Amino acid sequence: MKVAVFNIGKILSGDLAAPVATGDTIVLDDGKIVSVGTGDAGDSDIAIDASGMMVMPGLIDSHVHITFGDYTPRQKTVGFLESYIHGGVTTCISASEVHVPGRPRDPAGVKALAIAARKSFDTYRPGGMRVHAGSVILEPGLTDADFAEMQAQGVWLAKAGFGNFATPYDYAPYVALARKHGMVSMMHTGGSSIPGSTGIWADHVIKGGVDVSYHVNGGPIAMPDADFPRLVNESKVAMQVCTAGNLRTTLLVAKLLAEAGENERLLIATDTPTGSGIMPLGMLYTMSHLVSLGGVAPEIAVAMATGNNARVYRLNSGIIAPGRDADLVLVDACLGGSQSDALSALRNGDIMGVGAVVTNGVPRFVGRSRNTPETTRKARVAHCKIPQSFTADH
Repeated sequence: MKVAVFNIGKILSGDLAAPVATGDTIVLDDGKIVSVGTGDAGDSDIAIDASGMMVMPGLIDSHVHITFGDYTPRQKTVGFLESYIHGGVTTCISASEVHVPGRPRDPAGVKALAIAARKSFDTYRPGGMRVHAGSVILEPGLTDADFAEMQAQGVWLAKAGFGNFATPYDYAPYVALARKHGMVSMMHTGGSSIPGSTGIWADHVIKGGVDVSYHVNGGPIAMPDADFPRLVNESKVAMQVCTAGNLRTTLLVAKLLAEAGENERLLIATDTPTGSGIMPLGMLYTMSHLVSLGGVAPEIAVAMATGNNARVYRLNSGIIAPGRDADLVLVDACLGGSQSDALSALRNGDIMGVGAVVTNGVPRFVGRSRNTPETTRKARVAHCKIPQSFTADH
């Protein structure tokens, strides 16, 4: 199915090195971006008139506590992932299935849990969302053979922080095994968040050798301020800030990384659903906080929520460029606000309004999001050659 999005006001690429792309038209085909430039809808099967709205890559929430299906037992809520689509989130990455009731803690159990979660989302896309599930919870006793088996079954995420270890330093050899088998490793950072977890500080993260310091701003309790410069200066770990954390330390992390010239290490996520609840607009809120309070340029904040996550997690989405996955979001200033466009809204501390979402090259809705205020400009389906309506009402 060929889809064209035209009459775009500005293309926010998600690429930190070149955050604004030239052009007013994006063409998608067979789930990939075909071209980014100027023109019209041409011979597309579906043409979406952006009406001057901006387009950005679909947001990538790299810290979501998925269980099985579109359900969270922590908040007893059905349909939260599909609801996140209406907040512009097109990809969710598991922060481990730690909230599965009665989750296993033995090596065979955590291995089985990760494999089952991974496979259960292979073809299941709630609301059209891409879900990367199956993050193995590192526990004592896991062997090289266990990691090899998980790798063979498609597991590529590993989580340190909830295992039955005497000290967080003991995660290091298991993180090394995960890396040997091609896995991206993450470590809980900050105070204890649930029974069975422990406080983890900068020295643990540095010596653990992980790829990502999870909710470095606190999940929800942050580590001491003196630890943040250590992570920035003594490691190259990606530093993930989450909506369900400490806002002051979010701004501190952004300041330290900007001063070090390493904005590529800052990842935006939510750390939900947890005790903080369901946050369909969490990514948008954190972006607005970083821009309006932290001095981050709005197009850079977009990259921190898209392309930065894609790079660290080795995804083909997150950047608007030919050959990339066709996950797009049309955004604008919210109707009734004081600002005239999406980037100005972020500078003002507002969230952006979502006017359309496309995932895997398929429009999921065109029109008003049910979770953000209405957009100032109105996206519309200019023509459609297939027997399906993509308006928000349907």
